[in-house]
Amino acid sequence: MPGTNATALGLRIATVRNARGLTQTKLAATARVSLSMLRKIESGARSPSDDVLHAIAGALQTTADHLLEGPGHSDSRVHRAIPAIRAAITTYDLPDDGPIRPLVELGAVVRRTVDQRLNSEYAHLVEGLDDLISELQRAVQHHRGGDRKHAARLLAAAYRAADGAAYKYGHPDLSGRLVELVRWAARTAEDPALEAAAAYVRTEVFFASGILPAGLRALQQAINAAPAPTTCPLRAAVGALHMRAAVVAGRMHDAAMAQLHLAEAGRLAGGVPEGIYHGTAVGPASLRIHDLAVAVELGVTAGLRVAVDAAGSWVPPRSLPAERRSHYYIDLARAQMQLGRRDHAWESLQVARRIAPQHVREHGQVRAELATLVRLGRRRDERLLMYAQWVKAI
Repeated sequence: MPGTNATALGLRIATVRNARGLTQTKLAATARVSLSMLRKIESGARSPSDDVLHAIAGALQTTADHLLEGPGHSDSRVHRAIPAIRAAITTYDLPDDGPIRPLVELGAVVRRTVDQRLNSEYAHLVEGLDDLISELQRAVQHHRGGDRKHAARLLAAAYRAADGAAYKYGHPDLSGRLVELVRWAARTAEDPALEAAAAYVRTEVFFASGILPAGLRALQQAINAAPAPTTCPLRAAVGALHMRAAVVAGRMHDAAMAQLHLAEAGRLAGGVPEGIYHGTAVGPASLRIHDLAVAVELGVTAGLRVAVDAAGSWVPPRSLPAERRSHYYIDLARAQMQLGRRDHAWESLQVARRIAPQHVREHGQVRAELATLVRLGRRRDERLLMYAQWVKAI
């Protein structure tokens, strides 16, 4: 299969084979390929021809496309809502005529939408989101002075909510456009803390494209451009930028830079009351969650052990948004997997699902860890298989 990642394809074949309860010997016999060839294919040492791949897929009771494409996105109301959101933002600066509710009333709707994003209630979040965005775009064009800035702040929050759905559900082009609109609305609002929050969101674009050095530079520029953090919202906004920069540096395996940003985050974010600041959870508990995230990204065994041991005596407070708590357990599972503690990782993934099922179901790292658990499992675990099928990891 020219152009196919042989290693990824081999891992997917091994995962599905294990999920079906087949040995390599049994699969080779059923597919009528040699055992040595199958072993080479699963190890990534050899790419199968079209005929061999179709034979293996048939023996696994799946399709060649499924094996080639890997895990897919779940069916969801979110995907069905995407075209309407995409259409709504097309006329962001030229909105259609229509009703505009008072800003107080719109503010209440936006706050509910933000809560839904923070708690991964995406199916509810997207209901009528296109209409809300259209109305807020009209409000920004209609109002003047302070009211226009207020409307722009609300619109930035609505764009960010839409971006949360687009990014999580695998629509990177729409996510990138929404990120730029968040930044536009923040500039219109003339709110430095909101502009810092927009830079925080922008990092998603760099995550999606894998351009991490540019993402780190963008965060550093936003940190440098922010006013002196003399107020609680500004301390939270700049502290959040440092937290995210620490994760990016960790993913780049730059331990010194990651620790530098963590220290700055501790100085700023650790000194504000835990809360939601311009749509981001910031405070001592959020900082602790990022400590684990950085350890996972760096992947150093000693640091992972320290982080996992610390996690054994701490539980994220229920006052934190569900998505952040869920992500903590996903990162904990990743750390446990790296340390070879598969049973503990399985437990952590179950906790993550109970906290925020919609977040977990669309999470690529959850799919990857579940696929590994299925592939390495020595016995058939129906609960694990059901979970893996639910997130389309197999």
